[in-house]
Amino acid sequence: MVDVPGAPTTGASRPSGDDADYRDLFFGQFAAMTRLAAMLGADDPEDVAQEAFVRLHSRSRTLRDPQAAVGYLRSTVVNLTRSRLRHLAVVRRHARSQTTAPGQVASAEHDAVTRESHHELVAALQRLTPRHREALVLRYWLDLTEAEMAEAMGVSRGTVKSHVSRGLDALAAELEARR
Repeated sequence: MVDVPGAPTTGASRPSGDDADYRDLFFGQFAAMTRLAAMLGADDPEDVAQEAFVRLHSRSRTLRDPQAAVGYLRSTVVNLTRSRLRHLAVVRRHARSQTTAPGQVASAEHDAVTRESHHELVAALQRLTPRHREALVLRYWLDLTEAEMAEAMGVSRGTVKSHVSRGLDALAAELEARR
């Protein structure tokens, strides 16, 4: 529909303020939430980010502080990634117990990740415990404060400090062992 100057507009032709705000939030944060999910090890980071936005949208009327939307998205991405990684671990255990078909090929997503220039770092991050990986990604990839990290991870600030410190030590050991 084309807007004609001076012509009356109907409610259906223009998005409401809430819809426009949500659209702006989506376009402004989707790439960041996708990167967060990827760095945390999600095999389908775009799906994780999309699911986080769907959950935010369904909860938008009950969200007390609209400024908390980005924090809610981060927490949701972290939790969804945890859930998917747990699910994948179960699937992999189950797959190992069954016979593997000869000539089975890795997925295209796996091949794309392994070709990235940051493969060594990503691989080292994957070998860390999930909590250490989450702490390092939130701190050094997203530059979150300790308070924001604590909220996203659902732990205290002291625990965040501990996870970051131990995660850095473990990451350094992983990278050194591979050289």
